[in-house]
Amino acid sequence: MNVRRVLSILGLVLYVLAAAQLVPLLLCLSPFDGRAALGFLAGSGISAALALAFRRGEAGSGELYRRDGVLIVVGTWLLASLVGAIPYLASGAIPAPVDALFESVSGFTTTGASILRDIEAVSRPILFWRGFTQWLGGVGLVVIFVALLSELGPGARMLIQLEVPGPKAEILHARVQQTASALFRIYLALTLAQTVLMIALGASPFDAIVHAFTTVSTGGFSTYNASMGHFDWPLQLVTTLFMLAAGLNFSLYYLLLRRRDLRVFRDVELRGYAAIVAITVFVVTLDLATYAEPEQGPFRLFLDVAFSVASVITTTGFMTADFDRWPELSRWLLVALMFVGGCAGSTAGGPKVIRILVGWAAVIREVRLTFSPNSVVAVLVGRKSVPEESIRAVMALIFLWVAAWIAGTALLAFGDVDLLTASTAAISTLSNVGPGLGGVGPTANYAWFSDGQKVAMVLLMWLGRLEFFAILALADRRFWRR
Repeated sequence: MNVRRVLSILGLVLYVLAAAQLVPLLLCLSPFDGRAALGFLAGSGISAALALAFRRGEAGSGELYRRDGVLIVVGTWLLASLVGAIPYLASGAIPAPVDALFESVSGFTTTGASILRDIEAVSRPILFWRGFTQWLGGVGLVVIFVALLSELGPGARMLIQLEVPGPKAEILHARVQQTASALFRIYLALTLAQTVLMIALGASPFDAIVHAFTTVSTGGFSTYNASMGHFDWPLQLVTTLFMLAAGLNFSLYYLLLRRRDLRVFRDVELRGYAAIVAITVFVVTLDLATYAEPEQGPFRLFLDVAFSVASVITTTGFMTADFDRWPELSRWLLVALMFVGGCAGSTAGGPKVIRILVGWAAVIREVRLTFSPNSVVAVLVGRKSVPEESIRAVMALIFLWVAAWIAGTALLAFGDVDLLTASTAAISTLSNVGPGLGGVGPTANYAWFSDGQKVAMVLLMWLGRLEFFAILALADRRFWRR
């Protein structure tokens, strides 16, 4: 294990975070907001000081191995969450340390669960920082880092594989830095496109930038208490489309735009993703048709349903309607989407569509083997055979997801928390969605939980964002052996 090299690279990450915390300072000038400015200066200064300490002495050399990569990825997310909480604390926007950590983790993991009771009472620089943390965390801090810096050398490939979620996160180029740059350019292009469209449709530049940050990252932090319900339907429609776009595998964009490869439309995960969205929108719209308010027209009903389905399956967490007041079938279909998530290689959370498809194909194989045990049955997703090691990894992750959800529900159910709230809060934070049902519904917040419960949800957010294995590896004694 190359400890000096790991610390040196984490020092570079801290420099990036120190620079990032200087960006909102521009908003502190007009009107002048001294407390917010103090918060960002404190956060940037502490990040820079830690960076200097981490990079002190010899940086180390040699190739990065998988253990080094695990430490870098986990360390990056841990450090980002900690230093990202400093502006909230130092500015007084969120004076409680656990609350500030919760908001920071929710930002960087793009969960969107918030402890803020009145978002509109918070200063614009802090609201910008909330959105910016989600944008930094959406494509992955490590991906941005690899795209900007060349010091990582051969170990960069392994860092990308650890950071980009999903079993089919393809390497788009032979050179990994080009891969990271391609992902980052696609991410930036989507952000700019949504920003321009929102401004053209009447949003202020500030609202357009922040909501583009939190849409393309599938984060869901808004600058308004009513979330996207504050805006008119054209802006909601644009946001729906960009949420769905952010839930797609980014490699498909590269293949379509750069190589003009139309075979991307045959991608089995893309088709599965589209089918799940279309079927859910259809069923929920039918379910709601009887319960819609008299003045609510069919277009408004359809848009609310499409927006909510897109928001939940992409784990963005925006809202235009309080789906906790919908009929039982509609509510629980949305909860079911939290166990699916977006596509692999996207900014969305959740187990991912491709894993659900692989898991279902593995179940079908086992069913066939029960009545034909001597047969050789491959697990096919589309027309491709899935390797056994991939099947094992998928089934292990699905098991861990369910086990973490059950354990999280049990932890959150202590005290006066009802089972509905506890269970949906657990899956919502684990899948990085944000809103749930009951006490954490779309119009509620997470401020009322105890500090212990908030810490438990912080762990769930980390586990879901890093997809378990990197964090669980740290608990294995063999990981630390020479």
